[in-house]
Amino acid sequence: MPEILQISQLGNPVLRQPSQVVENVKADRIQQLIDNLISTVQHAHGVGVAAPQVAMGDRLFIVASRPNLRYPQAPKMEPTAMINPQILAASTETVKDWEGCLSIPGIRGLVPRSRAIEIEYTCRDGKLHRQELTDFVARIFQHEHDHLDGIMFLDRVESTQELMSEDEYQQQFVKLL
Repeated sequence: MPEILQISQLGNPVLRQPSQVVENVKADRIQQLIDNLISTVQHAHGVGVAAPQVAMGDRLFIVASRPNLRYPQAPKMEPTAMINPQILAASTETVKDWEGCLSIPGIRGLVPRSRAIEIEYTCRDGKLHRQELTDFVARIFQHEHDHLDGIMFLDRVESTQELMSEDEYQQQFVKLL
């Protein structure tokens, strides 16, 4: 049965350590971690979560876009485990948008990201996938991919004036939608 895992918070050194390549995608430990990450991200009302956020050093994350309390306009997709993910190409067009993070509760930041990316990853059944992602889902992928390299969204914010509290974000942006 899947568990809801504790999410490491900003300041925990585990969030700054690079993760390690997953050698055996079908290992019971990895399959259980995937199930636990899916339960954790759904419980936390997130749209993605990376293994380092739950103190696991595996190069693995979940993209689970769906409308929820934190992201009411998110597109709906099935939670997808992305193992040993890579960004193969990125558009030169960048877009700034507000991001939050389960490891940095209460804060949003305006983060520049590539609007479109070409990616490759292994899914939980061991098959290699290659696809192009755009807009919000591309943003989720880039955010979670950063976690695998010990990078937090705060590292990408260009000015501290582009930070705001979650409460203020909800008042200014979510009620307008």
